[in-house]
Amino acid sequence: MSAEASAGSHAAVSAQCVSPSTEDCSHRGLLGSKYVKLNVGGSLHYTTVQTLSKEESLLRSICNGETDATIDAEGWVVLDRCGRHFSIVLNFLRDGSVPLPDDHRELEDILKDAQYYRVQGLIQHCLSAMQKQKDILETVCRIPMITSAKEEQKMISTCRKPVVKLQNNRGNNKYSYTSNSDDNLLKNIELFDKLVLRFNGRVLFVKDVLGDEICCWSFYGEGRKIAEVCCTSIVYATEKKQTKVEFPEARIFEETLNILIYENSRISGGVHLLDSKGPSLGAGQSEEEGGTGGDHRVRRIHVRRHIMHDERGHGQQTVYKD
Repeated sequence: MSAEASAGSHAAVSAQCVSPSTEDCSHRGLLGSKYVKLNVGGSLHYTTVQTLSKEESLLRSICNGETDATIDAEGWVVLDRCGRHFSIVLNFLRDGSVPLPDDHRELEDILKDAQYYRVQGLIQHCLSAMQKQKDILETVCRIPMITSAKEEQKMISTCRKPVVKLQNNRGNNKYSYTSNSDDNLLKNIELFDKLVLRFNGRVLFVKDVLGDEICCWSFYGEGRKIAEVCCTSIVYATEKKQTKVEFPEARIFEETLNILIYENSRISGGVHLLDSKGPSLGAGQSEEEGGTGGDHRVRRIHVRRHIMHDERGHGQQTVYKD
């Protein structure tokens, strides 16, 4: 309450000393009082001894004389503490509960005040709210965006989880797209979002919009690339070259499941399964194995290879060629 309430201070605080400079004043100032005026770091509050005594706290010990209180000449009990959140402490003592702010820093400040005044109920209330905020944050899906090759290398090498990266850059194309390429590109992005929600917390999903590939999936385990699914190709079947984007949903989902074998590998020592080849490919798919050092191999899957228009004779089937 504001300082105007000090007009009836002598009637409100019945046991106040006439001379606050005496030694007994700070010790006996609140004994027998009904109302209390508090000056907390310049923030003025008007309440009752009954409210301050509801919980075993520093405020109750001040009221019953167990803790000395400094009282100024106008009868205000002076507490050398920031009074920004003291109203929350008072409201909790009055009602037994109080709404808390969503801001984490403010919540920490209120917790510190509750600990200073030793209000155990408010301490538990703050801790529960902070735990709830932590649980909510852990369920939020955060997708890092690659901004440089150095950042990508550091992120993948230090991550304890398997990593799935989608590289999509529609603007990095000097040819026109085929009729359904835009739809397939969107389908790849939508699948990425669905996988993020499904495997959140188990797999780190990252996006790269700066690379050379238009649409390419990469799968990493133990800090190295395990598999790659390239969804783009150049089509020569028309008078002019066109870029084609495919949507190999089943293969992408399969490789995401395969990468889960590296989920706990860095913690438990891991199981090296790189020597085993992936399942057989569907029609129109190809697989290449490139050495990355030692026996480590990367499964590179190209959904479609280049279609060479001028290599097709009359009445011959389309020739697929790298």
